[in-house]
Amino acid sequence: MTLNSPIRIVGTLLLALAAACVCAWLRTPLPWIIGPLVATALASIRGVQTQSWNPLRNAAQWTIGAALGLYFTQQVAGLLVSLWWVIGLAIVWALGLGWAFGAWMYRRESARLPGSEHRKRATCYFAGSIGGASEMTLLAEREGARTDLVAASHSLRLLMVTIVVPFAFTFSGLHGVDPAPMGPRVVHWGGLALLALATGAGSWLMARTGRPNPWFLGALLVSMGLTTAGVELSALPQWMTNAAQLVIGVSLGVRFESRFVHTAPRWLLSVLLGTAGMIALSAGFAALLAWGTGVHPATMILGTSPGGITEMAITAKVLQLGVPMVTALQVCRLVAVLVLVGPLFRWRYGRGANGPA
Repeated sequence: MTLNSPIRIVGTLLLALAAACVCAWLRTPLPWIIGPLVATALASIRGVQTQSWNPLRNAAQWTIGAALGLYFTQQVAGLLVSLWWVIGLAIVWALGLGWAFGAWMYRRESARLPGSEHRKRATCYFAGSIGGASEMTLLAEREGARTDLVAASHSLRLLMVTIVVPFAFTFSGLHGVDPAPMGPRVVHWGGLALLALATGAGSWLMARTGRPNPWFLGALLVSMGLTTAGVELSALPQWMTNAAQLVIGVSLGVRFESRFVHTAPRWLLSVLLGTAGMIALSAGFAALLAWGTGVHPATMILGTSPGGITEMAITAKVLQLGVPMVTALQVCRLVAVLVLVGPLFRWRYGRGANGPA
């Protein structure tokens, strides 16, 4: 951390807080994440030296994971087990949709990409895969892909989905249809301290064992296990979840550096068009799942949308749109994509030189 880093971090947080307050005053959807995300992204693109701080981001991920786990009561757990086939179909859909997006990107952009055929395939494939940005960029690097284009694709996709989907739901009037409220609803400070200790230990263990997204998934699994077992320690204060959303919005916004808009403009346009298509196709797929299960369509849309797990789960929580189902679908998809997307690429396209061609 450089000498100027604390000043940049504090300045970025103040900008994000101001944007969140403005959005809350304007009654925009998800003001505590969308306001900071948009304001930080615009400032970063304009060349302002914004900065996120990893320990704060980890704490925010922990907070959201612990809060979401409180929705997994015994009744909800039984419902999710009965809908295992829906989760399986959603995983297959995510893998197929990501492959199709990557194939479309290859047909549209390969002639303009430098390097070997394998490098072009890897760049387009991992840019289209519906997974975490950092994880997909790491997998792409191992296959010698253009990591700058892969990272830009995932950043732009997350930005677009995080903004478009909540606004669409809010203006369509879809909210408050969650049949499964969370377990504990009252804040007990002693219980909250125990919950923090338990979920913090789970996150630390996940991080020590090298698991993906450890601070979110570790806290989620421990909180979910306690709630399912009937142990209700405490709810989380609203200000904690608001602050966590703000920090997550900042961590997404700082990815958009000033050079972002100069990174292959045609490539970014293709990502925009492809993401719009994925949102529309996922909505249609979600409507079919909703028809077959009786689950509200809005819940299925969030669970199958090509957004990030944290952002979609936050949307479900704020708008009360089937939090457990959305979280379960997104978590299972994340794990499956991380495990399968690399082997599937090598099975389909083989191995290439490890590094730029």
